[in-house]
Formats: sequence, C-alpha cells, structure tokens
Amino acid sequence: MEKLDTLDAMQRRGLILATLTKLKQLCDHPALLLHETEADKWDAERSGKMARLIEMCEEIAAEGERCLIFTQFVEMGGRIKDALEQALGVKVPYLHGGVPKAKRDDMIAAFQSEETAGGAFVLSLKAGGTGLNLTAANHVFHYDRWWNPAVENQATDRAFRIGQTRQVQVHKFITLGTLEEKIDEMIESKQSLNDQVVGVSEQWITEMSTDELKELFALRDVWLKG
Repeated sequence: MEKLDTLDAMQRRGLILATLTKLKQLCDHPALLLHETEADKWDAERSGKMARLIEMCEEIAAEGERCLIFTQFVEMGGRIKDALEQALGVKVPYLHGGVPKAKRDDMIAAFQSEETAGGAFVLSLKAGGTGLNLTAANHVFHYDRWWNPAVENQATDRAFRIGQTRQVQVHKFITLGTLEEKIDEMIESKQSLNDQVVGVSEQWITEMSTDELKELFALRDVWLKG
C-alpha cells in the first residue's frame, strides 16, 4: 500500500493486478500461491473451496448428472482434475489453451455422449468461454471469480446452448471475508450499470483509490472471529 502512491499510473495498475492475482490464488488454494508441487501440499483440506467442490461433484455424479468447472488459473485446473479423478474414479477432461483442436473436439464429444462415464469437465475460463456446446452439463461451477461478469456469463452459456432441456444450476465460489466477497458485492450492486461502470475489462478495479484498495484487500474480522 505504501508503494502504490510512489508509482506512475501504469506501474500502479500493474502492482494492483499482480496483488489481486496473488490474493485470488490464495483464495483458490495456498499451494497455488506458494508454487508447491508436492501432492500432500495440495490436500483438499487446506482449501475450503476445493473440499466443497469435491463434495458437490460427488453428489452430482451420484445423481447421474454432469458439471462444468471453470477456473482462470491453468495450474489450478490441473489440480482440480487430479482431485476429481481420485474422488470420482473416472477420467475428467481438462480443456485449456494448450489443448489441440482435435483433442478438444474428442473431449467435447465424449462428455456429450451418454455412453461415456463421467461427471465433470474442467475448463480454463478463457479457453472454454466461447464457442463450445456442452449441454450434457446441468451444473456450472465458477471456482474463482472474474471481475468482469460478462466473461463469466459467456462461460456459463456453454451449458445453455440449443439442445439444453434441463434447468442449469450455477455455483459461484467465494472465500468469505476476503476480497472475493467484497468484489462480488460491488458487482452485484452495480449489475444494472455494468456497461457504464464495470465495462469490458478489469480497469475499474485498478482505478480504485488507495483507501478503497485498503478496504478491498483487508480481511473481514467478523469471519476471523466466526
């Protein structure tokens, strides 16, 4: 926070986005922020998000239903894939920017097929955000939040394409007491003004004042005491 007031506008934006990224990584799983690679460091019990995601995906699979799971962090997607394969006992496809088109098409066809055993499909938010038809899923998870709601909505629409006959439930994971909860409240309060206020990028966050950022980054005591 002390450094922010010493930087020019471009440097200031860069520092804010870098800090936001690190805090979002911490909300996903401590091992993601710390670049830990040992399997035991990725235990779901270290992350309330991961533990809850596995629990809900087990319930969805038990009902014979399927879900899409979006994350903005490529490494996080890989770890989610590994955890779900272990928990569900089936192969879990993972689509990210490095997947060739032919393999991507095979993943989609297998997931859409009723003959293929499965329950979950993990996607990076940018690679899976547009152009895909994944109506076999009737649950969508946003494991981490993107500050532009239009990007999230485009990803959610993968399950709402022509051919969807069931109600689709959308689950947005938020770590309580952190900047994720505060950003969610800000977006919800401005939802009707998104075009003017939020726009099409993260710029609205980087333009916040230093005092506003202090409030954004601070943990809420009520959750720590709870």
